[in-house]
Amino acid sequence: MDLVALFLPLTLLSCQWIVVPAAEETYWTYTGSVGQSQWSEYFPECSGSAQSPVDVETSQCKHDPTLAPLTPLGYSQHGNQPFTLYNNGHTVVIDLPDWMGLRGLPWLFTAAQMHLHWGSGDPGHGGSEHTINGQRADAELHLVHYNSELYPNISTAMTQENGLAVLGILVETGQEDNQAFDNILDYLGRARHADQKAFIPAFDVEGLLPRNLGRYYSYKGSLTTPPCCQTVLWALFQERVHISQAQLLKLQTSLYSSGAEEPQRMLLQDNLRSTQPLNQRVTAIVVGVMCGCVGLAVIIRFIIKTIGSTSSWDVLPSIRPTPVQRANTSDKRTEQKQDVPLSCTSGAGGTKEEPSSSLQAEP
Repeated sequence: MDLVALFLPLTLLSCQWIVVPAAEETYWTYTGSVGQSQWSEYFPECSGSAQSPVDVETSQCKHDPTLAPLTPLGYSQHGNQPFTLYNNGHTVVIDLPDWMGLRGLPWLFTAAQMHLHWGSGDPGHGGSEHTINGQRADAELHLVHYNSELYPNISTAMTQENGLAVLGILVETGQEDNQAFDNILDYLGRARHADQKAFIPAFDVEGLLPRNLGRYYSYKGSLTTPPCCQTVLWALFQERVHISQAQLLKLQTSLYSSGAEEPQRMLLQDNLRSTQPLNQRVTAIVVGVMCGCVGLAVIIRFIIKTIGSTSSWDVLPSIRPTPVQRANTSDKRTEQKQDVPLSCTSGAGGTKEEPSSSLQAEP
């Protein structure tokens, strides 16, 4: 993933959160007469200059000490209430409780939902939306958060600048089952058709994440489905997670994009958007491996900055509201070695901000 530098304030009054079906919602698909190439006719934001997903060109990366490792809050504290699993005809969505959140960006972000993108099993096709050096993974998991310091809810946040933060996790197939993903895959049959939903047992969401959360690509972009609002801070983890071939097949063949009453069943597959132009957006990367005295010096500097301040984000406004106090949550993940931020640029970037002293549209 990349970091969009020139993230212009936009008037996005037409944007809707499409996790919940609405009568006035405009019908769209990934292919055909209302497919990707026609989205902008009905959703003008889809032709904007800061769209997602993008291709990450790793050769363009350089150090950026302003980025910090991300810290999930409460991901392992799933509570006793069931999660809601919903087939919206475009993907499977799992609602997340509002005590889950994300720290490490300039604001506190509250979790809202997660969903997946996948292919159809065609050899070499892949199913991820983001690509690394032009190569797709087999699937991609998105965890969507909204800026709860600036905005009261996700419906408002998704139409406003810096309103959303989305974690992107690339999924590859391996030899063994991933039990964490079974918490989703084993219940897909309960919402097989579009607009069906089901309650599923709550589970440890942190188990879906890669081990190393300090290595990620980040950029400013958009929702990857209509209405394509350009309000998303993206973080794409460098480390991939693995599921078995059988698990991937279950994901590819369990759901339908058609309703239960429709005579012709249509498998929900290839729900991925083509990569979009960077348009001179700035890309950034946090990478944790350096060697020698230079690496040690940067790590020490980063630790001091982290202790004494909140994390900063390239080219964001220099005046930010005082962070809202939040109750401490204990996370199962132990703190790993501090990572060294890097940054990549593609064309002209915006003005860099000095550190302060003190992500239904399925993205």
